[in-house]
Amino acid sequence: MAGAGISTPSGIPDFRSPGSGLYSNLEQYNIPYPEAIFELMYFFVNPKPFFTLAKELYPGNYRPNYAHYFLRLLHDKGLLLRLYTQNIDGLERVAGIPPDKLVEAHGTFATATCTVCRRKFPGEDFRGDVMADKVPHCPVCTGVIKPDIVFFGEELPQRFFLHVTDFPMADLLFIIGTSLEVEPFASLAGAVRSSVPRVLINRDLVGPFAWQQRYNDVAQLGDVVSGVEKLVELLDWNEEMQTLIQKEKEKVGRGSEPCFPPSVSLFLVLGLFRGEQVHACWG
Repeated sequence: MAGAGISTPSGIPDFRSPGSGLYSNLEQYNIPYPEAIFELMYFFVNPKPFFTLAKELYPGNYRPNYAHYFLRLLHDKGLLLRLYTQNIDGLERVAGIPPDKLVEAHGTFATATCTVCRRKFPGEDFRGDVMADKVPHCPVCTGVIKPDIVFFGEELPQRFFLHVTDFPMADLLFIIGTSLEVEPFASLAGAVRSSVPRVLINRDLVGPFAWQQRYNDVAQLGDVVSGVEKLVELLDWNEEMQTLIQKEKEKVGRGSEPCFPPSVSLFLVLGLFRGEQVHACWG
């Protein structure tokens, strides 16, 4: 499970924070409150603020960071059952995690839908309009095209309900960079079997780690990227991570095996902390 905390190290701004460039760009529209950008009724009246935000977040503007590539490495090792993300920036895809391994719980810019005729389009078809500060319109009926981002009151993507079968199958759950405040995503933290270790890498204790901890919960508190780096070091995956990151940088034009089997290594790490309090940290 991943939240905004894995994307902020990539430089993605918080549109709700006064003083940020993105917030200033939105102020010109006299939005009643920042979250109105993601309300359908407001979008139908004035879609311009949303597309100002979309221009900033559109795939291609930012690069994945170390935390994204850790998740990619889990996939490469055959250890990733599924990645459930709250993020709409698409950096998981850019990092090379296949769409079938992703559940983008709050939607994606990868596809878009006409708000009138409901035709589906690849999101990339309208990148030019968004980058040119234009509201994209359907070439068939001229309705406004809306990226498939989940707005308040909209249903979650059907793929979200894969959790019904995914979480009972999991033998380890990572929760990285999320406040676990938004439902129903937050409830997924409690959907794994009680015998399954849960690892929180986050600035603060959140959700069940704060109020209903289990004996096998582990928390690494502080900077998310630093926490992931510590885990990679404990797993002896440093060399593989650096090789992966370098390969991906070369692929997009920008910027040896572990000592023990990867299928076992995660549990060796967790075994160090079995029975300790949730405040235990790697260091």
